[in-house]
Amino acid sequence: MKIFITGGSGMVGRNLLEHPASAGYSILAPTSKELNLLSSEHVTAYLNQHKPDFVIHSAGIVGGIQANIANPVKFFSDNMQMALNIINGSRAAGIKNLLNLGSSCMYPRNGSNPLKEESILTGELEPTNEGYALAKISAARLCDYISRENPDLAYKTIIPCNLYGRHDKFGTHNSHMIPAVIAKINLAVKSNAPEVDIWGDGEARREFMFAEDLADFIYFSLAKFEQLPQLLNVGLGYDYTINQYYQTVASVLGFKGRFVHDITKPVGMKQKLIDTTLLHAFGWKAKTSLEDGIKSTYQYFLETSNHE
Repeated sequence: MKIFITGGSGMVGRNLLEHPASAGYSILAPTSKELNLLSSEHVTAYLNQHKPDFVIHSAGIVGGIQANIANPVKFFSDNMQMALNIINGSRAAGIKNLLNLGSSCMYPRNGSNPLKEESILTGELEPTNEGYALAKISAARLCDYISRENPDLAYKTIIPCNLYGRHDKFGTHNSHMIPAVIAKINLAVKSNAPEVDIWGDGEARREFMFAEDLADFIYFSLAKFEQLPQLLNVGLGYDYTINQYYQTVASVLGFKGRFVHDITKPVGMKQKLIDTTLLHAFGWKAKTSLEDGIKSTYQYFLETSNHE
């Protein structure tokens, strides 16, 4: 089977390429220099030339709260344009199977935890990343419409929880929580700092899955794609407090100091946990423990010379 992966140089794409199961497929993963996903003409020509059997759309413009607030036009327009080009282009090229990657920010900001797939579009979105969320929701709906219009086309969407792992970003301005904590505590260990600060009281809960586990799920789903639900959460189904993440990273890195809570700092949502009932019925569970995932991520951090 020939698979076309968008976003092959991102964290999800690179974990897909490194997964042992990738050896069983012919994989196309062009860089942004090789293929401009914002150009419908380029995408159409690429699909017609290479004729993949399966498309995995994992590319996206991503960033933290500050980037989303500062660039809502880019986060909405570019993500929407890429999705339209890839999804409509695949349909026009007669590609029968497409897996679209959504985001848990698609859920209503006041949705009740754990978040069930059917609750999408039942409430207002988190304003700080609304543009990104709208683009992701629209892409998922487009896949649904296409499959409804033509049942021969299986265009489906998975909604991963927060991810971390190898090929994550550890810079201070563009990293997510776990890589940021790894970089922060690594610096504290190197400088023999007696304490590390935690924003807020550390009691907010977060669900982070090892990116290699998501890659594992995607290859698992390829073998039984007909049975995959139209929309499916992919996560752990359980979460940890911010304090527990800091404590686990400290244990792995050997930090012996203490934590100090800065309760003047913002903490965000108290919880965002996705429901995994359908995922477990589909026959898959994440395998990597938090400690093992952090050990692997820290090893990658040490291997890479430029952490920005």
